[in-house]
Amino acid sequence: MIVRAKLKEYASALGISLEDVQLEQFDCYAQTLVEWNQKMNLTAITEPQEIVIKHFVDSLALLTAVELPQGAKVIDVGTGAGFPSVPMKIARPDIHLTLLDSLNKRVVFLDALSAALGQENTCIHFRAEEAGRSPAYREQFDLATARAVAHLRELSEYCLPFVRVGGRFAAMKGGDIDAELAESSKAIGLLGGKVEEIKRFSLPDESRRSIIIIKKISQNTTKYPRPSAKIAKNPLI
Repeated sequence: MIVRAKLKEYASALGISLEDVQLEQFDCYAQTLVEWNQKMNLTAITEPQEIVIKHFVDSLALLTAVELPQGAKVIDVGTGAGFPSVPMKIARPDIHLTLLDSLNKRVVFLDALSAALGQENTCIHFRAEEAGRSPAYREQFDLATARAVAHLRELSEYCLPFVRVGGRFAAMKGGDIDAELAESSKAIGLLGGKVEEIKRFSLPDESRRSIIIIKKISQNTTKYPRPSAKIAKNPLI
């Protein structure tokens, strides 16, 4: 379905080498995504070259932005169709991946996708603010990530509680994030985080992207995360 040589070329430009078996997995991913998308809303991006650039290459860029130890524990919060973490795991099979989504039919898809790719992922149907208060998930991960349209201020409250002290939260954003970042500084500090780095890059189609890397420097108080209605009504500003 996808042009494997193009994906290999784009990944190589990021410094990521993909073997034939991995390219086959990406092709399987694209086919599975398009097939399931016919019966549920997973993505508006279904053209093969756009899947390669806007889903796969965009996701793989996270591996160049954050250094993950061997066997790292990663949680993808509000993962939807598995981006960015499932492409990351294709390139780094050693990662222990937890896929969290609040919509059960997406979790059914993620279970089927994981099986098709031969990945042993933990797929959980859970609201992020509830999972973040559970001892099974709270401060258990080397990396939490989210590729979401929510404001960084709210994303930080959903995601930082999952991260162990010394770990990182990586928020995947568009190109223009300076105002949003400034508006989120108080929330990040209250949640035990500190902005470590901002990686800015362009995809092969020249669309601009940013990855905000936040290091967890202290534990969260038990006050956070709050229920979603409180997060929406009273943002940490």
